[in-house]
Amino acid sequence: MPAQSAPAIEYGVTPTDVMASMAGLDFVRAIFEGKLPAPPIMQTVEPFDSTAEPGIVVFHSIPGFRHYNPIGSVHGGYAAILLDSAMGLAVHSALPAGTGYTTLEFKISFIKGMTENTGPVRSEGRTLSVGRRAATAEARITDAKGRLLAHATTTCLVFELPATSPVGS
Repeated sequence: MPAQSAPAIEYGVTPTDVMASMAGLDFVRAIFEGKLPAPPIMQTVEPFDSTAEPGIVVFHSIPGFRHYNPIGSVHGGYAAILLDSAMGLAVHSALPAGTGYTTLEFKISFIKGMTENTGPVRSEGRTLSVGRRAATAEARITDAKGRLLAHATTTCLVFELPATSPVGS
């Protein structure tokens, strides 16, 4: 019996009018299920086993040599991508159709360094507060033994999305 390969992941940007037509949770789940393209930035971290519930997003990734900095450990930008994505998607999963967000600020605390031997890491983002104009969230990265590797908090601006994409964009 031939081995089955994982389906190819499509990367791209979803048109604003498509995003605006969906509740945030449906939008996030559609990305995780491959019904909508995954954000291009995720090519660098290759998330898997992704789940979304209202206000909570979880996904896994494996840090590797390609993520190393000049001092021989995983660059902090790898953790930043995971944490910012988990927090932003958690916020998005709590928004109604026609609403978007953007990160205004985030703070990261690095607790334990990662290497190519760390193995799979779990990133979990949770909303703390979601209002009409602002949302806050937190995220954690843990290793397979449940040890905390990094954590973060964010504030996001919440705004109404335009109903249609401008012509030519």
